[in-house]
Amino acid sequence: MKKFKVGVVGATGYTGEELVRILSAHPYAELTYVSGKEDRDVRIQTIFPYLKNRLDLECKAFQPEEAARKCDLLFLSLPHTVSMQFAPYFLKVNKKVIDISADYRLKDAKIYEKFYKVQHKDAVNLRLAVYGLPETQREKIKKTTFVANPGCYPTGAILGLLPGLRKELWDFASIVIDAKSGVTGAGRKADKTLIFSEVNESFKAYKLFEHQHVPEIDQELERITKKMVQVVFVPHLLPVDRGILSTIYVKLKKKFGTKELWGFYRKFYEKEPFVNVLAEGVLPEIKSVAHTNFCNIGLRVNEEKGLAVIITAIDNLGKGAAGQAVQNMNLMCDFDERAGLS
Repeated sequence: MKKFKVGVVGATGYTGEELVRILSAHPYAELTYVSGKEDRDVRIQTIFPYLKNRLDLECKAFQPEEAARKCDLLFLSLPHTVSMQFAPYFLKVNKKVIDISADYRLKDAKIYEKFYKVQHKDAVNLRLAVYGLPETQREKIKKTTFVANPGCYPTGAILGLLPGLRKELWDFASIVIDAKSGVTGAGRKADKTLIFSEVNESFKAYKLFEHQHVPEIDQELERITKKMVQVVFVPHLLPVDRGILSTIYVKLKKKFGTKELWGFYRKFYEKEPFVNVLAEGVLPEIKSVAHTNFCNIGLRVNEEKGLAVIITAIDNLGKGAAGQAVQNMNLMCDFDERAGLS
């Protein structure tokens, strides 16, 4: 069987590296192009020695024409505000595109400009991009050539809330999301606040009421419910490499006990290949999902307070980024959705 040719633009960042790792062993896709911030031509297996005997590709500065010539699908693992400079070209020459940045997630260009501080340059494709959360948009993803891969925090939050949203179990005005992420969520960059001695043995909140994932979460919850939703979202930085734990608090509109709500979640997600509702009473932890594309969910209900607490755990580089991007590729290309990810 002839393999589908794919490329990773931005292969030397954390998400780009994870994409390369997954795609190097994918049964139906062949990685034929990688680029990174390199001043010299170098082999990708020299940058990441564990790829020796798995992949032999030149990694050099990004050349859009070369990438288009060598690939059927491109993963754009580029910084926010950069992808929109290149996605239009690839779409124009009939390539499938999965954008890992935030450039095409927010449908309102004014909101994008407010949170990312630049004017959006590609209004046409902004309207066309499909938000790539398979558990909510699977059929649209299968038919599109352009996916906006979700943010890591929104993925964990939306999957935790989705069953109750569908059945209108929640008081939409009461949603509070307390989320903690590993350091790789900030990307591979030189930043004093992210160096080992600053992060190690510490724990802090950041970007209260101004994190760029807030409008993304609100947008997708409103798309699902067709009602106004405005969450309270507080992100924290954990002194670990990878993983996100989200603790979600929400008031119940209907009376439920833990057992009943747990059973409803189990049934709702029973056919989803990458969402695990854990056994009743078991709560998720980051180490159980690290290096996977899984989202683990646990929950409890305080009946006296009419309060549900839902906890989700994902790998911010897996289901929160690269793993989900490959899941989207599998859907777009009519592969087994689990290919390369099991």
